[in-house]
Amino acid sequence: MPDASLGSRYSSSAQSPGLALWHVTNRWQAVMRAALAPHGLTHVQYVLLASLVWLHSVEPDRQMTQAALAEHTATDVMMTSQVLRALEAKGMVERARHPGDGRARILRPTPRGILAARAATGDVEAADASFFGRLPELGAFTDALNLLS
Repeated sequence: MPDASLGSRYSSSAQSPGLALWHVTNRWQAVMRAALAPHGLTHVQYVLLASLVWLHSVEPDRQMTQAALAEHTATDVMMTSQVLRALEAKGMVERARHPGDGRARILRPTPRGILAARAATGDVEAADASFFGRLPELGAFTDALNLLS
């Protein structure tokens, strides 16, 4: 029977996919924070730095802008800019003025940033393997998540 107090169609909170995703996401984020703490990176710093390093390795001649990186990582442009300034202060990213657009910044990972991203990636992937390892069909789970993104 649906829960009359909320008008929910679910008789139990355990039936709600949104609430289940909320719980899992919070637990996974805690695992990521713990994996990244020794590297001095927040999760969003890691995602932006690792994405920049990867994109730079596959397209070294591309002038990667903050807006393009934000689009690639599905992050807010303003938040991306703030996080990149923090990574720049740590010496992990260079942000240069775009030659054709004074508002835009061209991004490059520094050697320090590349090393940090590589070191953190091993710990992030190990944490992911441990966290998601109980799933019987990890590939199908990942495919299902990609349908929603």
